[in-house]
Amino acid sequence: MEKDTSRNFMFKTTFGLNVYNRSAAADEPVNLFGYNLDVNAIYYPKKHAYIFVSKFDYLRINDSDFLNFGFIHGRINFLRENRLNYETFVQYSFDNFRGLDPRWIGGGAVRYNLVKNEKITLILGVGGMYEHERWQHPHSEEIEEVNFLKSSNYFSLRATLNEYVDINLVNYYQVGYDRNIERFRNRISSSTIINTRLTDRLSLTNSFDLAYEDRPIVPITNVIFNFRTGLSIDF
Repeated sequence: MEKDTSRNFMFKTTFGLNVYNRSAAADEPVNLFGYNLDVNAIYYPKKHAYIFVSKFDYLRINDSDFLNFGFIHGRINFLRENRLNYETFVQYSFDNFRGLDPRWIGGGAVRYNLVKNEKITLILGVGGMYEHERWQHPHSEEIEEVNFLKSSNYFSLRATLNEYVDINLVNYYQVGYDRNIERFRNRISSSTIINTRLTDRLSLTNSFDLAYEDRPIVPITNVIFNFRTGLSIDF
């Protein structure tokens, strides 16, 4: 989105929908309804950038919700063109199927532009954050709320392979000390996006997300991943 230097505001949305009835028997209906929605925007009038990112995924089979996940993320990047720059961020997210609602995050980081040219951008970020989570135990009605101060670090790569294909990769490592268990809790998350431009405003987008937590707050799967493909429209 930042490549178009003629505009200081850009907006992008991606939407997908699944609806079908694929029943094996008349008395055993199987109705599926699902959607995914991404809404992203960036405003960079001068030295700073104001960024909004959101994602929502929902899936229902018959009367049961199997997936209800989403987040809203806001970020300000100060002195963005400098090799050494800064950012602050806040995020709200939920994952009802896994028992998380809500997760609040707020923090900041120092960013260093290792490489930045027309074809490659490589950024290293080192920072910290405050995190509040509310979990429901998967086998009971018990609720557990936790608060952490965490180190939050990442590297980001954006590469243009040719005039049609872009790759975006972000890898996060976050760690915080939990006094209740007297152990560190580690989280690794990765997001890879490959954009293939079809026309001036239409692109094919493929994304792969992976998240790993070594010690989840409640006993749930500690590795989750998601692959999606769809069309993206630029305005």
